[in-house]
Order: sequence, then C-alpha cells, then structure tokens
Amino acid sequence: MVSLDSLLGDDAAVLDDRNFRLLLLANIPPVVGTALLSPVLDSLIEPFGTTAANVGLMISLFTAPGIVIVPVAGVLADRYGRKPILVTALLLFGLTGTAIAFTTDFRVALGLRLLQGIGFAGIVPTLITSIGDLYAGSREAMAQGLRFTVSGLSQAAFPLLAGVLVAAAWQYPFLLYAVAFPIAAFVYVGFDEPTAVDSTTEAADGGTEQSYSRALVGLVRRPRVLSLVVGRTLPVVVWIAFLTYNSIIVVQLIDGTPVQAGLLTAVGSVSFAAAASQAGRITGLFASRFYPLLGANACLAVGLAGVLFAPGIVVASVAILVTGVGFGLTLSLYRSIITGLAPQSLRAGLVSLAEAGGRVTATLTPIAMGAVIAVAAPAIGFTQAVQVAGLGAAAVGGGGGVLCLVVARLSSAAPAERAG
Repeated sequence: MVSLDSLLGDDAAVLDDRNFRLLLLANIPPVVGTALLSPVLDSLIEPFGTTAANVGLMISLFTAPGIVIVPVAGVLADRYGRKPILVTALLLFGLTGTAIAFTTDFRVALGLRLLQGIGFAGIVPTLITSIGDLYAGSREAMAQGLRFTVSGLSQAAFPLLAGVLVAAAWQYPFLLYAVAFPIAAFVYVGFDEPTAVDSTTEAADGGTEQSYSRALVGLVRRPRVLSLVVGRTLPVVVWIAFLTYNSIIVVQLIDGTPVQAGLLTAVGSVSFAAAASQAGRITGLFASRFYPLLGANACLAVGLAGVLFAPGIVVASVAILVTGVGFGLTLSLYRSIITGLAPQSLRAGLVSLAEAGGRVTATLTPIAMGAVIAVAAPAIGFTQAVQVAGLGAAAVGGGGGVLCLVVARLSSAAPAERAG
C-alpha cells in the first residue's frame, strides 16, 4: 500500500497537526469563489435579466476588492491575530455568497459578489501567514504546497458539481458557498491562535519604536525582500496568460475543439496540484530554494512557449504539464520564503502585499496581452500576434522571475530572515 510518507516525504507529518488540517479545510471556500461560477455564468443571464457582456461582472467584482483589501487584512491579522480575521472572513464569504441564491436583482447580486470578494481577501493571506507561523524550512514548504494542492483539486471538482446543480436550478450552485459556515465554526472551536497578539506591534528591526506601516515599508524597501515579493507575483502572468487564451490557442492555432481546451486546463491544474505537493520534499534536497526556483521559472517560460507553438493537442498537453509543474512549485516555494522574511509582527502584512501584487498581475496580464494583439495583428496576423503576446508573458513571468531571484541572491538578508 502506498503511504503518505512515500508520496510526500518525511514532512507529511504536518497532516497530523489539527491546526494544519483546519487550515486546509478553510482553504476550500476561497477556491470555490471564482471556479464555481465559471461553468454556470451563461445560465445566470436570464434569471438576472442581464446580458452576456455584463454577466462577466460577477467575476470581476469578486476579484477587484482583493487589490485593496488584501493588504488591509494583513495589517488587521498582525494587530488582532490570525483566528479572528479568518473566522470573520469565512462568515462574510459564506453569507454574501449564499444570499445571491435569494435575489434576482442583478445589481444586488453584484453588490453581494463585491462583499464576498472582501471576505475572500481576508481568507487567503491569513491562511498563508498562519502556515508560516506554525512551520519553517522544508516543513513549511510542504505545508504551503499541500494547501496549493487542495486549491488545484478543488478547482477541478467544484465546477463539475456546479454544472450538475445548475441543471436543476440556477440558485443551487450558490448554496455551495454555505460550506463556509461549518468551516468557520470548526476553525473558531478548534484552531489555536498561532501568534501572541500584543496591542503594541513590535518593529521589524531590534524592537525600536516605530509605526507598523513604517516598519513594513522599511522591510519591503530592502532589495532582497522587494525582489522576492515581485518574483512571487510573476508566475501568475504565465498562468493567467494561458487561461485567458487557452481556448483561442486550441481552437484557432491548433485546430482543436473546446473539449480539448477544457482537457488542457485540467491537465495543467492536476499538474500544478501534484507539483505543489512535492514542494517540501524538493526543499529538503537543496541547501536553499534558489535552484529549485530557477528550474521552476524555466518550466513556466518553456512550457507556455511550447503551448503557443504546439503542432497538436498532444504536444500542447505535455507543454502545459511542464507549465503546471513550474506554477505549482514557484508559488509554493515563494510563499514559503516570504513568510520567513518578516518577524511575526509584520508577517501577515508582508504576505498580504505579495498576494495583492499577484492579483494586480492577474488583472493587468489580459489587458496587456490584448493591447499587444490589437497592435500587432494588423501587421503580422492574428495567429502570430497571439504567439508574440504569449511569448511576452513567458518572458515576463519566467525570465523576470529568474532576474528577481538573482537580485535576491546577491542582496543581503533581512534582519529577521529564516535560514534557507
């Protein structure tokens, strides 16, 4: 029989920790936030009396608040503790998401999605920070990777369930958001606050008196910290570029079908989930995470380029598998590193800045690629324009990540930085 130790390595013992199991449970609702609606948006046009052009606002108004709210949530988690923010965010997420099932007013639904996005913004950075509070080294890398693995598997499972439920009634998929209520209760009762909350936030350097914001800005201004925070945002460029133009690449460039485009997405999701689960084992094989991250960034760039120029769906599937490996490893390892760059009093703030940066790149990537295609298509043709835009995303996401790693490698360590 295959054991967890054989699959995940010695650090699989983190799964025996009740706190970590609760964090994995709390990781399910935010993943459902966007993935749940992806297959059912078309079914919402008639009941909400809206149009195909406007129904996409159900996604946009959910993701937009994170750019501003994620850093705020980090500050609150540092000042008042992880558990209060996590429980409150879960309840807000579940309440506003479930309430959409009880309205047919599109404006009300959009308002509820906006509030749900605020709840989402409080969950993810708090989960990542709490893992950093509980673990260090390869053990933390394993924990961050397993959290990301749960995200990948959930993204594959919940859209399928939503697709089945919407056939019965358009309201039913929204009722799945109620899963946040029992999870919030479990976290409230069983999760042990991993931080010692103090009303006076200690400073980042030597305990000198300074404001929280000044201490956080001072930390981020260090070249090593800034380069790693920026590096964490760049893998998203490659992944969003693929998700945005996947169907166009498959149908128009490879002469495939929408079903094959869906298969390509599934291959990528399973690939990054599997790779993320091995983050701890890979960390344990190296003295630092520098070389694994170099390889992972190379996978991102080479994989996306392979998808863009694949002659058929088989080659494209292999290429997106490589991309998924790079995506799963980079985000897991970067998150593990960033939690170790700050003292406990600033950890949630730094993590939140990095996560907000990822949401900024996720928002800007489709806009930038669309602009490149619009400018280049009249001169070189649509197919080549898509390939040029995609190669640009690969260069920024993978090549930019390598540059950030080199800068971090050559810069001095932060005062409170963990080894490795």
